[in-house]
Amino acid sequence: MAEKRKDSKGRILRDGENQMKDGRYRYQYMDGRGKRCAVYSWKLVETDRTPPGKRDDISLREKIKQIDRDVEDGIKTAANNKITLNDMFDLYMAGKYELKDSTRSNYLYMYENYVSGEIGRKKVASIKYSDVKAFYNSLIREKGFKPNSMEIINTILHPVFTLAVRDGYIRSNPTDGVMAEIKKSHNWEKPKRHALTEQEQEAFIDYISNSDIYRHWLPLFTVFLGTGCRVGEIIGLRWQDLDFESRTISINHNLIYRVYRQQGEKCEMHITTPKTSAGCRTIPMLDEVRRALLQEKRQQMQRGYNETVIDGYSGFIFTNREGYVHNPQTINRAIKRIYTAYNKQEKERERQERREPILIRHSSVHNLRHTFCTRFCENETNIKVIQEIMGHSDISTTMNIYAEATESKKKESFENLQGKIKIC
Repeated sequence: MAEKRKDSKGRILRDGENQMKDGRYRYQYMDGRGKRCAVYSWKLVETDRTPPGKRDDISLREKIKQIDRDVEDGIKTAANNKITLNDMFDLYMAGKYELKDSTRSNYLYMYENYVSGEIGRKKVASIKYSDVKAFYNSLIREKGFKPNSMEIINTILHPVFTLAVRDGYIRSNPTDGVMAEIKKSHNWEKPKRHALTEQEQEAFIDYISNSDIYRHWLPLFTVFLGTGCRVGEIIGLRWQDLDFESRTISINHNLIYRVYRQQGEKCEMHITTPKTSAGCRTIPMLDEVRRALLQEKRQQMQRGYNETVIDGYSGFIFTNREGYVHNPQTINRAIKRIYTAYNKQEKERERQERREPILIRHSSVHNLRHTFCTRFCENETNIKVIQEIMGHSDISTTMNIYAEATESKKKESFENLQGKIKIC
């Protein structure tokens, strides 16, 4: 019988195990593809001590257990798994043919600026749940990331790790559950977009209508508040998208202003189609919207039409003072200037007239869309109609707004009921 091999302490070594001249233990094995691999450790078993001055690590037999489990489950063993997160991200993006150019560009920008240089260089097999959590927390503490930015990072990384699981590089997705814990530990709740109240909405429109400075914005904001369209849908509207006879507006594309990597990190205007089929829709024209659009048409007949051409699209309805299409940030800045000027004037009147002021809260183009949806929900009970007009791909989005709007109306209804019926 062949003599059993032993280590320097007289312990019997198993098949594939041996102790090298420097005292390290080695285990040699064949991976799933028939390639010879080896792992090393200064400890044979968990209870061994690491020699002074040597890097601490798990024992050889702990590593062997992991290897056996990986081989049995069809996972590429950590010792032979050299693929990094950056490699995995490139593989993932190469297969995402369906991504819109704007989404792809945004993913690449966020990944290259915040992921690739740090955790991105690590081997996928070495990244644990605690590593992902620590990375997310570092983005919050050091980069000042807010919930929306963190959601984008997680939206990018989660499917990348899912691909790594499916391709057999790792057993489980280390991003699973991280965002839920981050939100809980930071007391994060998704910020709710507020709708303008009826008083705020009336004050906003009246102030613009009567202002020599801001009156030229009235047609644009009338369309915002009368259609509930997204900002990219409105600034991208063309005359050919309107049918004044049937009184309808066709929403079939978006105009976006975003960083594009192929343009050298430069922000540019581009046309994109809606992300989902729900985004393509037809919206009836309210009388006020029709008048505003016809007013804009008459003015452009006098001063000249918008001659901007973007990705082959032309004939845009709304134009800035330079004769170019509007930038979303410019519109948001205009909204801020308008409600700031209005609030200042309202506070002065409140002091003179000794009454409670009607102030307009901080608002943006998103709030104008939310305002239309809220007014619509207050006056329409058919959820599917609301969903189609708003272009919501998920009806839960519509339901949440509807529930919020009708809750307010229920309270108003009961306030009107006070003292009108005998109940005791």
